[in-house]
Amino acid sequence: MALSRADKRDTRRARVRRRVKGSNERPRLSVYRSLHHIYAQVISDENGATLISVSTQTPGVRDGLKSKRNLDAAKSIGKAIAEKCLQSGIKSVVFDRNGFLYHGRLKALAEAAREAGLQM
Repeated sequence: MALSRADKRDTRRARVRRRVKGSNERPRLSVYRSLHHIYAQVISDENGATLISVSTQTPGVRDGLKSKRNLDAAKSIGKAIAEKCLQSGIKSVVFDRNGFLYHGRLKALAEAAREAGLQM
């Protein structure tokens, strides 16, 4: 029986999450992309709390975007999440691609966050 696309992503997500754990010193940067938006949040798995979140629907970011589903939007989300992390004193995170392949919008987001000063 063939697995669906969602089942394959769930398998990849579970494989990644076995190794990736966020702590208070080095939280987890979890990324989700839908057809219309991209979301990034910094999570402390020890507390089970979201520390910082940014998406293409965030008012400060949304206004400067021409489209919410292209590489430019992903780069702006990466830059915004890195700036918020650095303001909060978070310098290093663990990148959780959440079962998505590391290419395209996810790669652009990660590289923009690194360029803005966040260590992954």
